[in-house]
Amino acid sequence: MTTTIYPRIVRSGDQALAIEFSDTVSEAANRQVLALDRSLAQAPLPGTCETIPTYRSLTVIYDPRQIRGNALGLELLRRVQQEETGIVPPGRLFSFPVHYGGAHAADLRELAEMKQLSVEAVIDLHLAAEYRVYMIGFAPGFAYLGGLAETLHTPRLAVPRQRIEAGAIGIGGRQTSINSVPGPSGWRFLGRTPYRLFNPLRRDPFLLKAGDRIRFRAIEADEAAALDASAGSSDFTLEPLTGRDAT
Repeated sequence: MTTTIYPRIVRSGDQALAIEFSDTVSEAANRQVLALDRSLAQAPLPGTCETIPTYRSLTVIYDPRQIRGNALGLELLRRVQQEETGIVPPGRLFSFPVHYGGAHAADLRELAEMKQLSVEAVIDLHLAAEYRVYMIGFAPGFAYLGGLAETLHTPRLAVPRQRIEAGAIGIGGRQTSINSVPGPSGWRFLGRTPYRLFNPLRRDPFLLKAGDRIRFRAIEADEAAALDASAGSSDFTLEPLTGRDAT
């Protein structure tokens, strides 16, 4: 039996490397990913073009005319060894309004029955946690959120639905999520936020980034409808919580 030693370098085509910190999903590994990503943003290695953080690895795209893959891999490992790469400052903290129930909560009642809880108890559990954006992916701006209460951990549907709307709040396995664009999904859905994670017309098309934190707050249908107009505009901005609001 061979034991894999982390971090390790894995080739990803002829212009990218992935540096992996673990073979499982964990907050510790994700912090190492984000810390290295931050370090490379502050002091880029020559020849690197772009970085892509995921749950447990960081993909680094490079220009092979400026640096060879083997040399870059050694430089990445050296950077990890030289720095305290597990240390990252707390991410921005946002409050996200959610209308639980209604047309976008196709699985809320069934989920409550599965857990032998009331619908209100499921909502309370979902509201109680502070979530961390582990990564952005699958679709533009799609946010994978860690921190879901273990009671709500639930497998995805055996047969995905063909269309789920943007803003839908889902549960898949040990994670919760916010849909960024309409599309198919096998997650189980509890409600919807009026906020748009992706809008190509905004100055910054992506509302969230890896390392951000989220607290959900419940709102009624009329407030959600009122927020839809402002949140959908191209000049919509979202300010992080600060001071007492962030405690």
